[in-house]
Amino acid sequence: MLANIALHTLDVAWRDQGQRLGVLIRYADDIVALCSTQHRAGQARELMVAVLAPLGLELHPAKTSIVHLHRGAQGFEFLGFHHHKVESWRWPGRYYLQRWPSARAMAAVRTKVRDATSVRQVGRSLTSVVADLNPVLRGWGGYFRRGNSARKFSTLDSYVQERLAILDNAKRGRPGRSWGLRHNSSWYARLGVYRLSGTVMPARTHA
Repeated sequence: MLANIALHTLDVAWRDQGQRLGVLIRYADDIVALCSTQHRAGQARELMVAVLAPLGLELHPAKTSIVHLHRGAQGFEFLGFHHHKVESWRWPGRYYLQRWPSARAMAAVRTKVRDATSVRQVGRSLTSVVADLNPVLRGWGGYFRRGNSARKFSTLDSYVQERLAILDNAKRGRPGRSWGLRHNSSWYARLGVYRLSGTVMPARTHA
């Protein structure tokens, strides 16, 4: 709320001076300016700096950059997603702006999964561990499902299965990373593990 109050000044300045430069997208203090040329992008950054300075605010130097999206040259992160243009396999030469969980978002959820399945949980039943883990997966997946996250979801599903197998082995006194036929898809299904794969709702923008 405080960010929206403070940055209303930027919204007004963009309406009056910045619309010629491109489109401003802001969610609280996360901002993206979509401009047609590098020159306009530079002007947009200068306008933001000039508007924010009297408020005692500044752009974060490590998180502020000008990227070139044309033909997948570069990408950017916004609200936890990595945005990148990807060439269509069906129509070569056409590029679509796609989005999937950023590396930072993936690292954060992996940390939560690792903590929920650590050896400290060895004294608990696996069904109890899964009961605590599922809301984390469901909430994270609910946010990132609207996009092009299928590969990331599959990667995280595999990580969850690996962590649960390791925990099961620890409960049974077996070597940590060696598991066999016991840890198959039916075993995970019986535990009621929430699966992210198959929950994605693709969203593509042609540009």
